[in-house]
Amino acid sequence: MQQHIDRDKLYTDGAYRFQYVTNFMDFGPDDIKVIETVGPRLKPLIPAVVDAVYDKLYGYDITWKHFLPRNEGYQGKVVDDLDSLNPNSDQIKFRKDFLKRYLEKLFDGPYDERMLRYLDHVAKIHTDTPEKKSRINVEYIHMNALMGYVETTLVGGVLSLNLPREEEAKALSAFNKLLWIQNDYFAKYYCNPKDTVQNTSTSSLCNSVNWTTAAAAVIGGLAVWLYRSQH
Repeated sequence: MQQHIDRDKLYTDGAYRFQYVTNFMDFGPDDIKVIETVGPRLKPLIPAVVDAVYDKLYGYDITWKHFLPRNEGYQGKVVDDLDSLNPNSDQIKFRKDFLKRYLEKLFDGPYDERMLRYLDHVAKIHTDTPEKKSRINVEYIHMNALMGYVETTLVGGVLSLNLPREEEAKALSAFNKLLWIQNDYFAKYYCNPKDTVQNTSTSSLCNSVNWTTAAAAVIGGLAVWLYRSQH
């Protein structure tokens, strides 16, 4: 029997949207259990993951420039020249600490209402919303690429644990779904439903973002299946 989804509620009711996305991806208690089981074993890898992410961001001026504005909560000295800003600058160390705490939160849980608000907050602070105090506004193309890189790095971390094949496959699938759920929180701040009628270019962006998120579970599941079939 086909389930009815209220399109308007997807953009006005956060809990309703989360339920739709997680149900579509088949993300449930078993996924949360494996994340909370494997997560603590990944925590020692966090410093290396954080450094790898920021080395990647440093490699492109279009991504690195987003670290010039003062970040919300940062009280130290700001380097406002792109050529002088490097991975060891104080404002970058502050951002690295945020990513470290973010990964710890993902690994530790608990996956409750507070976690949903946290995932939403992480997305919101990177976009241009009225509630923000900072001037940081990162285009979706960069956030999407970053999430893909984080996932690839995380996959490498899971594989390095040499878990039993079944547990490894479950962990890869669970983390894949989790990061795509986070990606949808980013996506919702780039898609205003009113624009899908008024602006063709914005409509194309929103449609592609929604289809990318919906297809992610299928792609991630296929990747896990291929990996298992070859080992």
